[in-house]
Amino acid sequence: MNTPEQPFDEPWQAQLFALTVALNEAGWLDWSDWSTAFGQARAAKGDYFEDWLATLQTILAERDVAGGEQIAALAASWQRAARATPHGQPIELSNDPEALDDG
Repeated sequence: MNTPEQPFDEPWQAQLFALTVALNEAGWLDWSDWSTAFGQARAAKGDYFEDWLATLQTILAERDVAGGEQIAALAASWQRAARATPHGQPIELSNDPEALDDG
């Protein structure tokens, strides 16, 4: 369980938080819109970071930044890359065996 000293239980939660902050700083979302949407997601009292992720996905889809199909395709690519990466090596999207070869 997270604590003030360790606010995230898993690395992906910290990455999700950082991504949201970066999107705000880049002008892709503002905190007022974010707070309203996240508050509505939290009303169901699901998992905090799952609600956070769902809120971000919804906002990105509504603004045509990244839709559900794009997000699902990228997630699948990361999963294939993870399975193809030797143990102990960093997972890189380029390790996806189905990735297009641009070279």
